[in-house]
Amino acid sequence: MQCFDIVVLSFCASGFSPGVSSEHVDELRVFLLVCGLRRVKDPLYLLEVFSEWHYENPLNVLVIIGPKIDPVLTIEVEAAVKRTAGVFLAQEKSQQELHAAMKRCFAVVNSSISEGMSAAILEAMDLGVPVLARDIPGNAAVVQHELTGLLYSSPQEFVHQSQRLSSDHELRERLVKNGKLYMEERHSLKLERETYQRLVDTLL
Repeated sequence: MQCFDIVVLSFCASGFSPGVSSEHVDELRVFLLVCGLRRVKDPLYLLEVFSEWHYENPLNVLVIIGPKIDPVLTIEVEAAVKRTAGVFLAQEKSQQELHAAMKRCFAVVNSSISEGMSAAILEAMDLGVPVLARDIPGNAAVVQHELTGLLYSSPQEFVHQSQRLSSDHELRERLVKNGKLYMEERHSLKLERETYQRLVDTLL
């Protein structure tokens, strides 16, 4: 069985699709859904439509990675992934390992029902990785559509936006550039440190 390693995540090429041979492993477009397994993250939201898309193009794969927070939902996700082509569940990794995997993936995905400020989205922007986020208030407050990332409001629109990201290199470069710029201007370590220091000062 031919296997490959995306930095820290080991997957079997033959498990993705019978049409994916070892020489095409490097061409895989890995969409990384970074989330704890709990209802508010809605990890099953994209599975059916993504699987259909995977059948059309076996190079597209979705990997769900994060801690197993809700035991009941975890069982549901594990069962759904086993019967869904092109979708995989990975073990929780250290932050260093996760960031390494994020830098190697095609895009980082958010499918949450509700968000405050998604750490995974901010980390992806900082790492220069395009973001595809569900169009909810918390995500829209961080992701400006077609400028710092892409927003979608349905699984079908997720596929449409992903196809744009795959075919439009100028769009991809713009999202990466503006995402990193957004992080430098709004969430740099220096800025965050100064903000927290001012907050502490006001409390003293």
